[in-house]
Amino acid sequence: MSAVLPAAQPVPIQAATKSRAPYRVMPGFKLSLGFTIFYLTLIVLIPLSAVFLKTFTMTWEAFWSAVTSERVMASYRLTFGASLIAAFINVIFGGIVAWVLVRYRFPGKRFVDALVDLPFALPTAVAGITLTALYSSNGWLGTFIEGTLGIKVAFTPLGVVLALTFIGLPFVVRTVQPVLEDAERELEEAAASLGASSLQTFVKVVFPTIMPSLMTGFALAFARATGEYGSVIFIAGNMPMVSEITPLFIITKLEQYDYAGATAIAVVMLVVSFLMLLTINLLQAWARGKSGK
Repeated sequence: MSAVLPAAQPVPIQAATKSRAPYRVMPGFKLSLGFTIFYLTLIVLIPLSAVFLKTFTMTWEAFWSAVTSERVMASYRLTFGASLIAAFINVIFGGIVAWVLVRYRFPGKRFVDALVDLPFALPTAVAGITLTALYSSNGWLGTFIEGTLGIKVAFTPLGVVLALTFIGLPFVVRTVQPVLEDAERELEEAAASLGASSLQTFVKVVFPTIMPSLMTGFALAFARATGEYGSVIFIAGNMPMVSEITPLFIITKLEQYDYAGATAIAVVMLVVSFLMLLTINLLQAWARGKSGK
């Protein structure tokens, strides 16, 4: 009699799948990480290191004198203060714009959506000239505002806030918009069915969902505003102790061939901006942890 061979056992699909190496479109981890570090070093770390190295050529007394003079301190207050105010304004109204673009349908919606990106595409110098022409004493809007309300916009700190608000709006809208699009509408409907009012639904359901993205948009708008130059110098008037921003003061130092003084002021701006962004990122992480995401 012939021996009966045992039937072949089928290989489990899961085991066969695990034995395969994962498919990657990009090269391996080591090569990709090496290129990433090289690129960031070349584009970010080396220029920032050059700023610090040039500043280290100064003595402590010269550095302190350069970064704490009365005129420089006034430019700090205007630059960081106007950037914070503009970022807060953009968080409020940028959030409303994102809400309208996501939750409502109306004629010309695509056109309005495209207008949000205009500050991205428009050269900053063109934006500054346009805002100055509109809000100067003889401009279309400036004539009405100054003549009727008695408020002067151009060549004042208010004009600086206006320009920084203009260039920072897209950062908030484009950060909040995809979060609202992906938000679960069923949670809002469930809250409404349980008797929650519209305000309670927004505060308890919607706002915790979009708060991390609002904080991200705030950080991006603030970081963009602190370094803005082109759209501000025209409408600011550049009056010392009144409407002179710190980036303009750095340019003035460079024109005077005071490279160490310019880099010293740049280092202060860099450190303050980094601390602000770090604080915002920590608050954002806390908000995400609190919401369970």
